[in-house]
Amino acid sequence: MNEIEIGRGKRGRRAYSLDDIAVVPSRRTRDPEEVSVSWQIDAYHFEIPVIAAPMDSVMSPQSAIALGQAGGLPVLDLEGLWTRYEDPTVQLAEIANLDPNVANARMQEIYSAPIQPELIAERLREVREAGVTVAGALSPQRTQQYWKHVVDAGVDLFVIRGTTVSAEHVSGVAEPLNLKRFIYELDVPVIVGGAGSYTAALHLMRTGAAGVLVGFGGGAAHTTRRTLGIHTPMASAIADVAAARRDYLDESGGRYVHVIADGGVGSSGDIVKAVACGADAVMLGAALARATEAPGRGYHWGPEAHHQELPRGERVEVGGIASMDEILFGPSKVADGTTNIIGALKRAMATTGYSDLKEFQRVEVVVAPYAPASS
Repeated sequence: MNEIEIGRGKRGRRAYSLDDIAVVPSRRTRDPEEVSVSWQIDAYHFEIPVIAAPMDSVMSPQSAIALGQAGGLPVLDLEGLWTRYEDPTVQLAEIANLDPNVANARMQEIYSAPIQPELIAERLREVREAGVTVAGALSPQRTQQYWKHVVDAGVDLFVIRGTTVSAEHVSGVAEPLNLKRFIYELDVPVIVGGAGSYTAALHLMRTGAAGVLVGFGGGAAHTTRRTLGIHTPMASAIADVAAARRDYLDESGGRYVHVIADGGVGSSGDIVKAVACGADAVMLGAALARATEAPGRGYHWGPEAHHQELPRGERVEVGGIASMDEILFGPSKVADGTTNIIGALKRAMATTGYSDLKEFQRVEVVVAPYAPASS
């Protein structure tokens, strides 16, 4: 298990982040134009393995439509500003201009406005009428309250996303969400997470989920490690959950559950390594928040930043560096992995001789901690 001794009374398993590993070229190469990066979950096919993180800084109905038309899967945050305000452009502009010293407190006030169920239906309708796949996200805490509004609005994929989602939540205050019963009774495929371990992922797969999110999401805007002491090194987590997928495939007699890397995937190289570790797709936050069309106006934040009792995220400046099309498909004018991310993924797959994502999950990787060059 690769355990090391932390001290005489405690041992821990060594785990690796995406920065700690690298992909190894093989003896075969191929033309990048012959590489396919498409994937399918349930009945829904996508040209690129990119899912937008359900964050107000990343997705508006308009940017969701743009991503869907580009071949990705947009996910709207159904607890965000777009379901609390008829027109949240004023609130988005205010958040982008907040003093960092008061940002969390003011965001708590802005997000204290109640969720309006009719706006859930309206936002999903806007995306659906554009002809793209419709996905919406709720936290586990609010799924019981609002799921019917989401399903009645005609959602194609339902996302239940939290910092940590378990199949066995214990509560002495309210009846917990029974994921297995909920997913069984729902008539749409469900993606659920985050999960950071083999055991947690296996339990989520057994609930009937179509996909499992790996990680805590919101990597660039998260302070969970500082506030709660909880962290998921992504390379090890993805590999662990991919192992759970393999074992569940045997256990279930052939049911394949998709593994989606969520958090800490900020550059094209991170996407390459996430797939190499076993991910079928990646959920991107900061990478898409950098688009000039993104509603965050060069800033990025997640729901953790405005938690009413214990914020464990922050608003971070990521800049508006390029259009969404340039971020996804280029051409790139910089060499930092923030633009033409799909072109980079295709080139990495071609350089190592693989023709599709499932094949590329078998690529050789090495542990090679990244040491930035000294200035």
